[in-house]
Amino acid sequence: MIAVSLVPILAGSTRLVELAGGPGLLPARDDPSSVPLVVHIVSVIVYAVLGAFQFSARLRRRRNGWHRRAGRLLVVVGLAVALSAIWMTLFYPRSDGGDLLYVFRLLAASGMVASIVLGFQAILRRDITQHRAWMTRAYAIALGAGTQVFTLGLGKEFFGTSDLSIALLQAAAWVINLAVAEHFIRRRRVRRPVRTVVPVR
Repeated sequence: MIAVSLVPILAGSTRLVELAGGPGLLPARDDPSSVPLVVHIVSVIVYAVLGAFQFSARLRRRRNGWHRRAGRLLVVVGLAVALSAIWMTLFYPRSDGGDLLYVFRLLAASGMVASIVLGFQAILRRDITQHRAWMTRAYAIALGAGTQVFTLGLGKEFFGTSDLSIALLQAAAWVINLAVAEHFIRRRRVRRPVRTVVPVR
C-alpha cells in the first residue's frame, strides 16, 4: 500500500519544497492560495503511511493501544485529506478533465468523508466488522492518486488526452481501488469453518 502511494508522496514532497522556495521541478500552478494544497499534501503523506500499518493484524494484536491512538489521528488527518480536496476542487482553476472530472473528484472526496464518519460511528458501537470495512474504503479512495499514475500513464497511450479520456482514466483508478477493497472486505467476512471437538466417552 505504501508502494502504491510512493509516487504521489514524492510528487507532493517535491511540491512542498517548491512552495518553500526550492527549485521548480513540477509544472507550474496558478492557485489562489497554497494553504489548502499544503494541508492536502501533508495530510495525504501521513494518512498513506500511517494508515497502511492499521491493516496489520499482528500490530493490532500486539499494540492495540497504538492502533486506537493512531486511528483517532487518522480520522482527523483523513478528513483533512478529503475536505482539502473538496476545497481545491471547488475553488482552484479547473485542470484537464473538465466538468466530468470536477464531478468525479467531488464524489470521491465526499465518499471518503462519508466512509470515515461511518467507520468512526461503527467503532463507537463496537461494530468492528463495519469499522474495518468503511475505513478500508476510505483508504482505497485516498490511494486513488497512486493508481492514477498507472491508469493515466498507460491509458493516455490508447485513449488520448481529451478531457473525457482524462476524467474517465482518473475515475478508473478510484473504481479499481474500491473494487480491490471490496474484495478484501468480502473475503474477511467469509466465515471460517468451526472445528468441533467430540468428547470421548
